[in-house]
Amino acid sequence: MSKAKIRRRVLFAVGAVLSAVYAFPFFLVLVNSLKPKVDILRNPFALPVEFSWENFEQAIRKMDYFQALTNSLLITIFAVVALILTSSMLAYFLARTPGRGWQVSFFVLVASMIVPFQALMIPFVGTYGWLVNLNERASLVFFYVGFGVALSTFLYHGFISTIPRELDEAAAIDGASDFVTFWRIIFPMLAPVTATVAIINALWIWNDFLLPSLVLSQESYTLPLSTYLFYGQYSREFGQAMAGLLLAVIPIIVFYFFLQRQIVSGVSAGAVK
Repeated sequence: MSKAKIRRRVLFAVGAVLSAVYAFPFFLVLVNSLKPKVDILRNPFALPVEFSWENFEQAIRKMDYFQALTNSLLITIFAVVALILTSSMLAYFLARTPGRGWQVSFFVLVASMIVPFQALMIPFVGTYGWLVNLNERASLVFFYVGFGVALSTFLYHGFISTIPRELDEAAAIDGASDFVTFWRIIFPMLAPVTATVAIINALWIWNDFLLPSLVLSQESYTLPLSTYLFYGQYSREFGQAMAGLLLAVIPIIVFYFFLQRQIVSGVSAGAVK
């Protein structure tokens, strides 16, 4: 057997083991969502004796699933669209505008990604809390745009830098303004990196628990916040919590599978300068 075949088989075996390790927690969530609480406490690793959908029914009712789903969809969609619009235009401006000052601004923007989100979250909310109503979904969208613009701009900037400037010059000769040039010529070419930006930010915003817990009231709870309702001070509804977790992640998983082919090419292109 050649070394190449041995190497491929070793890599396949390692990949299979890693896939099983990553998939095992999801398997436990699925299995325990179909079992009553007694069976979960007795042996959480055992398969259900008989499948029961009662946990899902109670989870939908207790977490007010469809209202929480609507809140998560609205916040995620508006935040992602705002990030795509603002970051793409900012990246185009920084990539096409000469001057050391704009380069320094870009590097400062990129350097801000080093600061952990958790370190800035509470001071940010405390500083701007008196400017906006913290109990509204629009306020949360505003915060997400502020926290996510650095990474999104970085990805767009790297992709735009690979697009020849001759396209801009040809459009200018035809009388197109910078605004028209960007939206009619440049932005359609950014489809791969736009898909990447949409996936990365949608996954982060959809699954975020910390920031919504500081900003939203219970009437505007997102799906991650709603799943916390199963953990009371004196009781834990594990089966309902597992069912709620599945209901919360299914929409974003479907979204990811639709755009997964774009993410590798978009990240690779966005990392090239």
